[in-house]
Amino acid sequence: MLSCTIAMSVQKIKTLDEILALRAEFRQGGRRVVFTNGCFDLLHVGHVRYLSEARRLGDALIVGINSDSSVRGLKGPGRPVMPETERAEVVAALASVDYCFLFSEPTPQRVIDAIVPDVLVKGADWDISEIVGRDTVERAGGEVRNIPLVAGPSTTRLIRKVLERFSGRG
Repeated sequence: MLSCTIAMSVQKIKTLDEILALRAEFRQGGRRVVFTNGCFDLLHVGHVRYLSEARRLGDALIVGINSDSSVRGLKGPGRPVMPETERAEVVAALASVDYCFLFSEPTPQRVIDAIVPDVLVKGADWDISEIVGRDTVERAGGEVRNIPLVAGPSTTRLIRKVLERFSGRG
């Protein structure tokens, strides 16, 4: 059973070219595609709730995951904690996520321009006017939304908590 679940998760990890083919199928079928992106370094309840809420906005949720080099550029030399292949597998294992893929750029502008989702979503820590890809989506008649964050959890806080609790222990 476990190997079947892992295989199903891995099947949800695609290349951008595969995502574009799926997007064309969804468009033909009149399915509403939601797109979001992020590092998803150490998955926590905030991520899970955010992705679940994003999925409710359409018929399929596609998640762009920053590559290791992209995360390092955004978050600093100590990040990511988990390698990109593992982060993708964990995100893909969520029921709310239909497909995910890795991208290497610091922003998702290029992939949003290629996918042109019906709904573009980011967390409420992003003002709508600052969301990368907004112009592309709105020009195509789509909508841009931000989802309220869950108070408390963050990857940075989780890392700090682990370091505080376990520093000095072998």
